[in-house]
Amino acid sequence: MRKKLKFGGRKVEPDVRMLYDMEEVVYDKDWLKGAENVPLYFMYRDLYKQGDEKRIKERGLRYDITVIPPKMLGKEYVKTKGHFHETAKNMTYPELYGVLEGSAHYLLQKGRGEEAERTVLVKAEKGDKVIIPPGYGHITINPTSEKLKMANWVFRNFDSVYGPIVEKGGAAWFETDEGFKRNDNYSKVPELEVFKASENDQFEGEIYSLIEDPGKLDFLSSPEQNKKVFEDLEFF
Repeated sequence: MRKKLKFGGRKVEPDVRMLYDMEEVVYDKDWLKGAENVPLYFMYRDLYKQGDEKRIKERGLRYDITVIPPKMLGKEYVKTKGHFHETAKNMTYPELYGVLEGSAHYLLQKGRGEEAERTVLVKAEKGDKVIIPPGYGHITINPTSEKLKMANWVFRNFDSVYGPIVEKGGAAWFETDEGFKRNDNYSKVPELEVFKASENDQFEGEIYSLIEDPGKLDFLSSPEQNKKVFEDLEFF
């Protein structure tokens, strides 16, 4: 169940997200009643190649890889639990994802209360990179029959905030085999805006290699000083 990942000459054990860890946010409650507690996805945290650990940590960064095998949660496509980020001054910390294998749907949501203020779906393929801008919670969905393997760069000194999504029984939308379904636990759910991952010259190349020019990742630790990165996004 805990398949190790070889990275940078090390074999790394994953944190495993089990189905029962997700029960509050699963759409198909009837299916869930009879489902076994199986592993859904695997998170390999704090990875680095030989010689890179010091500069990664000096910049306050962390590099992770997550593997999401294909699976249906009853009627719903497998997904991550979903969370928001803590606030840095007046902005929540952002995150940068890169798809290494497969395809991903990144479901972004602005608003932590009764109403979802804005909902966005970003479709990404192998090689694409997606910024989660300040203000958004996010969930990753594997909508295919292939394994999804993705990496992320994130500021290492904050905790993910799961409460707002758990309390509402999931994000504002669920992706099912019948399309997207609104979460009726919200008093307002705006229409889902759909985008394809956009090219960004600042993040060209393989996502891990960005640490070779770590200034490109300063927006992760100091979003308030790097607003231009987010203003170029269609959904910021």
